[in-house]
Amino acid sequence: MGARKRNAAKARKEAQKSLYFAKLRNEPSSPRKMRLVVDMIRGMEVGRALGVLKFSTKRASIAVEKLLRSAIANWEQKNERKAEAGELYVSKVFVDCGPTLKRMRPAPQGRGYRIRKRSNHVTLFVDTKSTNKAEN
Repeated sequence: MGARKRNAAKARKEAQKSLYFAKLRNEPSSPRKMRLVVDMIRGMEVGRALGVLKFSTKRASIAVEKLLRSAIANWEQKNERKAEAGELYVSKVFVDCGPTLKRMRPAPQGRGYRIRKRSNHVTLFVDTKSTNKAEN
């Protein structure tokens, strides 16, 4: 690795230290279904988002709820204190496509139809409301 790449990687790593996030990788549901759930909580206060996810009827909400709890725990670990009510909010959430498993299903007249079993990666960032106001 060259010096320029090393310096860029070091700068990226330092920038990550000030962010609080959690990643969910290779979740076996389609990215489209996961985005429906993630769009419900984007920008919400953390306590309210947990309530929305808990009472959602979508199966993907269980995984996102667990991910959100992990992101909160990461924030508490880095700041060495418990999060107060109304302090944290979901600042950024995005869903990327993961690996797709390709399978064949028998079809009429000796054909085979392709089935794509999709998966996704979810990244969820939490932040405090006070740091957001201080930056503006």
